[in-house]
Amino acid sequence: MRGLALGFMLLLSPFLSASKACYSAEEALSHQNKDVCITAHVYDVVELADGTRFLDVCRPEAPDAECRFTVMSANKDRQEVGDLSQFRQQDIQIRGIVRPFGGRAEILLSNPRQFHGGAEKFHPNPALLHGFSAEDGRPAISDPTLRSGHHRSVFQTAH
Repeated sequence: MRGLALGFMLLLSPFLSASKACYSAEEALSHQNKDVCITAHVYDVVELADGTRFLDVCRPEAPDAECRFTVMSANKDRQEVGDLSQFRQQDIQIRGIVRPFGGRAEILLSNPRQFHGGAEKFHPNPALLHGFSAEDGRPAISDPTLRSGHHRSVFQTAH
């Protein structure tokens, strides 16, 4: 039995050790809406007035129209993501969902584990949480079939 388990592990070992390939920043646009690894060189870190930060992965001499990929970190994730200036003039690998953004592709950097193959931080959709409170015992959605007094079971049929 032990030999069978060892044989099974040896058979699976190439699959277990194989890591996902990283795509170049130039290939990112062709992987829209997919959770992938992108490798790029960070030339600069740019911060907007609202605290949004970008890892500029385009060569300084390249025109803006040729820059087809960026990494964006929202101000609300600043504390968790930390100081991004450490990545200036560094090659990085980042994992995330490649999203279309103004004819370009971007990955949202929301958690530092993305630099080590981890997933983005989950941000719940605020529109779905509107009016929801766990303390009131009501469901998070307004479904008429869930209201008391109006429920009619599909098993209660008139004959």
